[in-house]
Amino acid sequence: MADAPPGAPDGELVRRFLAGDTGAASDLISRHERRVYAVCLRVLGDPDDAADAAQDALLAMIRKLDGFRGEAAFTTWIYRVAMNVCYDHLRRAQRRPLLHRADDATAPEPALDDHADAVAGAHDVAAALARVPEDFRVAIVLADVQDLPYDEIAKVLDLPVGTVKSRVHRGRIALAKALGIEPAVEPADAPAASKERRS
Repeated sequence: MADAPPGAPDGELVRRFLAGDTGAASDLISRHERRVYAVCLRVLGDPDDAADAAQDALLAMIRKLDGFRGEAAFTTWIYRVAMNVCYDHLRRAQRRPLLHRADDATAPEPALDDHADAVAGAHDVAAALARVPEDFRVAIVLADVQDLPYDEIAKVLDLPVGTVKSRVHRGRIALAKALGIEPAVEPADAPAASKERRS
């Protein structure tokens, strides 16, 4: 992704931070904050919740840096931290009552330049994605939005690759239905065949 500033590799920044260089933590945050926010937004669906979750995830990242062993890519590790924080936020949201103001439904969308159709389409997809069951939503966000290969998703979610493929496949079907699109009928192993590069 283009949002990572150039500089030392992540592993070197981790080592520098653990050796006492607090500036290395700032570099890691700067490098990864946009991608962490993006994945939190796709999973949680609300910009305010995503901002809170991203902040929590970045703080957790710094607190847990001594647990990063370098066995997987740093981005895989940070996605896992972010997913755990998102799961915590989703669990808390299920426990709190839903309060809606009467004017919430009629509040105007913020005005944007000439991108109205794209914004409307993105809003439709985001709303549909929020209706996809949590486990499937997380899998398709990591596969289709973050473009992670299945084996990395398996590491992030601590699941077998076959389970990841199944969740991505079922998530895509659920998303298509939420968008009002009749999904094409595919053989059960179609995700592996259609995403050969991922395996």
